[in-house]
Amino acid sequence: MHGIMRLAEFTRAGVTAATVSRMEKDGEVVRLARGLYQRSDADLDAHHSLAEAAKRYPKGVVCLISALAFHDVTDQIPKQVWLAIGRTDWTPRASDVSVRVLRFSDDLLARDVETHVVEGVPVRVFGVAKSVADCFRHRRKVGLDVALEGLQEALRRQKATPAEIARAADAGGVGTVIRPYLAALIANG
Repeated sequence: MHGIMRLAEFTRAGVTAATVSRMEKDGEVVRLARGLYQRSDADLDAHHSLAEAAKRYPKGVVCLISALAFHDVTDQIPKQVWLAIGRTDWTPRASDVSVRVLRFSDDLLARDVETHVVEGVPVRVFGVAKSVADCFRHRRKVGLDVALEGLQEALRRQKATPAEIARAADAGGVGTVIRPYLAALIANG
């Protein structure tokens, strides 16, 4: 067993639900949520909550503060996993992992998605430039201070160029909002 597994994955591997239940009682696996298990001795990654959210909601894409934290361009520690889903996608139910869902258009949901492996689980995360632009687009939800910090850190740590951020902002409809901040940060060196 690698990382986090669904009961369906156990079944495909030839392990019955009764065996998984027995494994849970014996302490070999821990039940994270309904139908979601992990080895009890597994080493937890700093981004464990992202792996768990990705396993539960495979169509979702980690966004906003969670994406900034993943890319190490903010000092914010998200209390929940910010997850983007499509306009008509199924809305995730509440679970032990606190997830804040935002609905994105299909065009914005497909743009600049990176896949990273966390604890053996493929996790879809928006790229740095798009994450910064999305924070400006949702600045009333995350706060303008968070959006500005993400912009400043992305440039300072050279995780995205001003041109990449400007393109992502234009695609997200916030080019006119972000340009003055971008110009000020570039002028200050």
